[in-house]
Amino acid sequence: MTDPGRLAGPLSMSVANLCRRLQPQVSARTAAGFAEVTRRLSAPLQVAVAGRIKSGKSTLVNALIGRRVAPTDVGECTRLVTRFQYGTVDRIEVVFTSGRKEVLPFAPDGMIPAELGVDISEVSHIEAYLTNAVLQGMTVIDTPGLGSLDAASVSRTEELLGAASQDEGSDDLDDTSRNAVAGAEAVLYVVTQGVRADDQQALAAFTAATASREAGPVNAIAVLNKADTIAPESVQGADSDVWKAATILAEKQAALLKPRVADVLPVIGLIAESAESGGFTSADAESLRQLSTLDEATLDTMLLAADIFTSWECEIPAGTRLRLLEKLDLYGIRSAIDAIRAEPEITAGALRRMLLEASGLAAVRARLDVVFAARADGIKAAAALASVTALAHASGDPAERQRVHDAIEVLLAKPEAHQLRLLEALTLVVAGAVDMPEDLAEEVLRVGSNADIDAQLGMPGSARPELAAHALERAGWWRSFASFGATPAQSRVAHVVHRAYFLIWQQLRENRR
Repeated sequence: MTDPGRLAGPLSMSVANLCRRLQPQVSARTAAGFAEVTRRLSAPLQVAVAGRIKSGKSTLVNALIGRRVAPTDVGECTRLVTRFQYGTVDRIEVVFTSGRKEVLPFAPDGMIPAELGVDISEVSHIEAYLTNAVLQGMTVIDTPGLGSLDAASVSRTEELLGAASQDEGSDDLDDTSRNAVAGAEAVLYVVTQGVRADDQQALAAFTAATASREAGPVNAIAVLNKADTIAPESVQGADSDVWKAATILAEKQAALLKPRVADVLPVIGLIAESAESGGFTSADAESLRQLSTLDEATLDTMLLAADIFTSWECEIPAGTRLRLLEKLDLYGIRSAIDAIRAEPEITAGALRRMLLEASGLAAVRARLDVVFAARADGIKAAAALASVTALAHASGDPAERQRVHDAIEVLLAKPEAHQLRLLEALTLVVAGAVDMPEDLAEEVLRVGSNADIDAQLGMPGSARPELAAHALERAGWWRSFASFGATPAQSRVAHVVHRAYFLIWQQLRENRR
């Protein structure tokens, strides 16, 4: 991810320089907006965690951060946007719609207080600052669940997500300008096994929360949370294996949600939170060790349902079992007991690592790195250009708008800025703004949403000469299509894809020398 105060890469640098050059040539209001765009370019990547109510978003946020800090039970805070960012001192700031801020301490358990003690109708959002290494490279934005919230919560989410970081330098912005630079730059969308057909529309609704750009495979991935609750017998081909069932279901959901997300990965947020945030203790390991001594028939019966597990008469106190259930649920308890029986001398630390591996969090983090971290420069630069364009349009001055437009075109004409052209073309195709035949849309998706050349070309494991020959062949094909077979809108996309293939061919040729 990106370091705070440092630009993500050359593309971000180019856009920041563009903003600085334009500031003296535009109105004071637009110039203030450009200053905010520049500030955001040097900030960590803004990742919004979105999803329906009860999908386990806050639990996943805690797992990603590695600290149990986001409230997971329904309360005032779960109805507010909460931004978790790096700070040298742990603190909570309640930001009011008036701009006033009130500093609060964390609760005794280290979490954000469930009740804030203020009039929530007057609250814009919460800023939580943590001395946490993960947040040095990524600001995590926890959002209220979509679908069955009060209108005020929905309104706050749509209007303020990622926009209301009223840090020094942004207070000069009026509402129009602030909205133009609004939004997270990437989305982690959380679904459960009960995915609905309108999750596609729910994800699209987060357009307002992603820097005025459609969520797409470049800046959005999804996770299938609560994977342990899937009944394997209900999924064909699962062979009674819960994780295999979750993987199959995730693949089906990926087909439903694509092309708006790069991938759907199964995860067990509760186990990940407990294992990663210090919730799983040596006392818990000892309690599991005691449970492992029960005979198999008794244990099988107890693990049939949560109420049976906590009410069954046995030596392990019911309170202890309830605590294990709250931290691991039945699947985690069974997995831990199996590990203890397979290796009776296993330590509490090793057991915690096993549970973390079983949660699927490592795969989610790895995908975050591939989709977001490796592309942070392009994602942030593209989001910033969208904000610059929105600011120019909001100015109401045709001459200013044209001046900004011309400056952006000059920037995009440079070879090093081609990635921005490709991201723009990909976004247009994914959003349906440019109608492409299905096979060509899939090709644009593949070329534009992968970082590795063999994946871009759809030829994993191929030798370089084969890759180079294919890239050159496809470059020629797309150039012909742009000239002879495409509509004007398709032609613009085709020229960008042709250029992408040509640059890939050039890169492969240079690497051979």
